[in-house]
Amino acid sequence: MEPHLRLVTGTIDRVFNGRQPWQIVAITTTTVLGTVWLCQVLFQDECLYRRAKKKVFKLARLIPAVRRKIDAEIKKINDGFVKDISQTGNYYTELPNDGMSQDEILKHVDEYLDLGHYRWKEGFISGAVYYYNPDLIRLVTEVYGKASYTNPLHPDVFPGVCKMEAEVVRMTATLFHGGPKACGTMTTGGTESIMMACKAYRDYANDRRGITKPNMVLPVTAHTGFDKAAKYLGIFTKVVPVNGDTTEVDIAAMERAINRNTVMLVGSAPNFPYGTMDDIEAIAALGRKYNIPVHVDACLGGFLIVFMKRAGYPVRPFDFSIPGVTSISADTHKYGFTPKGSSVVLYSEKVYRHYQYTVTTEWPGGVYGSPTVNGSRAGGIIAATWATMMNFGLDGYVEATKRIIDTTRYIEQKLRAMKNIFIFGTPATSVIGIGSHDFDIFLLGGELSNLGWNLNSLQFPSGIHICVTYMHTEAGVADKFVQDVQTKVALIMQNPTKPVEGKMAIYGVAQSVPDRELIGDFTKCFIDSMYYTPVDKTAEDGQ
Repeated sequence: MEPHLRLVTGTIDRVFNGRQPWQIVAITTTTVLGTVWLCQVLFQDECLYRRAKKKVFKLARLIPAVRRKIDAEIKKINDGFVKDISQTGNYYTELPNDGMSQDEILKHVDEYLDLGHYRWKEGFISGAVYYYNPDLIRLVTEVYGKASYTNPLHPDVFPGVCKMEAEVVRMTATLFHGGPKACGTMTTGGTESIMMACKAYRDYANDRRGITKPNMVLPVTAHTGFDKAAKYLGIFTKVVPVNGDTTEVDIAAMERAINRNTVMLVGSAPNFPYGTMDDIEAIAALGRKYNIPVHVDACLGGFLIVFMKRAGYPVRPFDFSIPGVTSISADTHKYGFTPKGSSVVLYSEKVYRHYQYTVTTEWPGGVYGSPTVNGSRAGGIIAATWATMMNFGLDGYVEATKRIIDTTRYIEQKLRAMKNIFIFGTPATSVIGIGSHDFDIFLLGGELSNLGWNLNSLQFPSGIHICVTYMHTEAGVADKFVQDVQTKVALIMQNPTKPVEGKMAIYGVAQSVPDRELIGDFTKCFIDSMYYTPVDKTAEDGQ
């Protein structure tokens, strides 16, 4: 007998020698159950440290003194949000008895849209509004009006709007080098596009591989829409780090994170925080090696990156031209310049798209099938998206891309030449992430905000970024931004240890709070404030 077998049998003899049958059964059962429990604890996707930390904070919240302190802080934060949002004039909380006239309605609409102080038409904000042209607005307004009553849920009634959607999907698939089998759908935005891909791969893996505890492997820089989709769909997110210098995903770490329950791999082209692009070819190679679908998130810069070669800028492969890339998300309502509420999710072949669909065959109301989250969908948005793409044409998009990338490279070059700040990685398209080793970068964010700039704040590590849009290509805007950064950096360096004040201080404090659930509570207060309307105190007290 082999030595290791003798060791095993000898151990069994010592454990069971002289035992009664019922004792042997009890020992065996206890051992098996204990082993199963240990495996469940040790081999869950979430590590022991993170689970233990969450548990500790959850238990701490049960302590009355701690709970009172937390409630007081949450109330303080909430009151601040409500105070800010309530300074916007009178509110309608009941329907008017008599309907308003059209002139009166339009007057109120203008008043509401004039709320806010950021000069977005002058290019003072990062992202958000990617293009503004009154002629285009007139076109999409007229098109939306014509199609406002349409609903692709009823293709027999509105076949024309369904044709428009099919053409938008096909044109987009062609831009991303999709072959004859490439397909997809329109959605209401990047988050829904991401969610649809996640649903497709979850259901595909369950049906084809029997996976019941799915996980996805993605970079820490991947859009938070994946986390949202995971929460909705019951998928665990295995987040892997990025290289500290390039801010691209660590491919070796991604491979180590893959296990038998992995249903999809994710790469960004580019990512939101720093505008850098992951090595999609390397991620696709992992997908082929382990037979796992690969999703490329191009929601932010998709309608730039597909035109960059034509605009004279080299770019690494990122699309269906790479074997192993099975899906792509791209927002038409960003650099496609369409009205808000428009995105596209694409697949390399129909088998994946079929798992995106929801089909009910046993409903008394009939057989029901829908391609995306919504049943009824706004045909007006589909028509306006189609009209915008047809209006720009290939040459129009290439020209817009050239202007935006030219401006981004110009700003990047000027910022890199400045002392006391640095650029995160190498921006692939239009986002430039800015950090500092010499002062708290949120000081710069606050100073620029005081000048009217609205930039995005980053965390882990601290940073700010500007997302360059067509608005920034107008004469003088880029130079104004560069000059303001240079002036404020020089001012900050006169007292670089000055503490951050005002709203920007919240970002720094938020990073230092170990109980992330508390930060979540603060965020919920902010979202609540978006739905603020004044409450009748008399009625409230009488309830």
